[in-house]
Amino acid sequence: MPIRHITVHHIHKTPNGSVSELSMRDTELPESACNDDLLSDLNESYNSKQGKAWGFFHAESGAHPLSGWLGKYLDGGTDFMTFSKQAVQHLQKLMDESNLTVGGHVLFCHYVQGMTDYLTIAVLHHSQGVAVDEHLNVSESQHLDVGQLHLAARINMSEWRNNPKSRQYVSFIKGKNGKKVSEYFRDFIGCQEGVDGPGETRTLLKAFSDFVESEDLPNDAAREKTQALVDYATSQSKLGEPISLDELSELIDEERPKAFYDHIRNKDYGLSPEIPADKRTLNQFKRFTGRAEGLSISFEAHLLGSKIQYDEESGVLTIKSVPTQLAEQLKRST
Repeated sequence: MPIRHITVHHIHKTPNGSVSELSMRDTELPESACNDDLLSDLNESYNSKQGKAWGFFHAESGAHPLSGWLGKYLDGGTDFMTFSKQAVQHLQKLMDESNLTVGGHVLFCHYVQGMTDYLTIAVLHHSQGVAVDEHLNVSESQHLDVGQLHLAARINMSEWRNNPKSRQYVSFIKGKNGKKVSEYFRDFIGCQEGVDGPGETRTLLKAFSDFVESEDLPNDAAREKTQALVDYATSQSKLGEPISLDELSELIDEERPKAFYDHIRNKDYGLSPEIPADKRTLNQFKRFTGRAEGLSISFEAHLLGSKIQYDEESGVLTIKSVPTQLAEQLKRST
């Protein structure tokens, strides 16, 4: 991931302090392996976060000026440091208006992944540790704790500039239980939610289950296709990339690479060609299995509550929409 530009500023603000202090760098960080390692660790932490949201910019205004400054920078009307200073001063202003937040080191990084330009903005904090120096002396040490990432956003600048109708070129950490502490950061980015990641992922899994059922596949084939979906979606989630329905369709059935894609379009599930992979929803896409006294039952977890009902009091499991193959066997036995 080549870094085009990277810098860091510092906003010092105590939890209950009304006024912050801002220290700004005058130049970009010089090229170094440390920068590369920091970006790699930051991306890994960001991609692993659950509860992210995807959206797009509000129209540029006094309340939401970031997109205008970013556009001017990309058009060559200003340089990266000027953009970062404008942005961090605006962030400081919003921090001062919030009594729910503390400051931190604010990282701005413009980097390239593949053919795509990204901008990551993150508020980082220090963690206290212990280090041993070359003389074997033990001393306290501070380091940036990218693992504890709560305020961060990633902007797909290529998608923003090349696809104006897109509603998912900005992602940001939404915060657990919609904490208000992250709302000011969303306002700082100036974005609104455009895609329901968990909802889209659930719809995709529903479409996949319907597809498998309509194909009347043997159990082994169904498990193989399920694993292909989970592996691909999980991989995309780790990379911070969306699920491409085209790519997924090819992986699910190499002999008929358009079969699943056509199923989605013909049934009109309302899915976009690319959807964000929601890690929490993917983790719930697993199988319940049980075997006892000649009875073997296995089904995907997301079917519980829809096609499969379980009454805990009576211990009764009700199955709706019995698979065609099983239904035929039952008919022949009566």
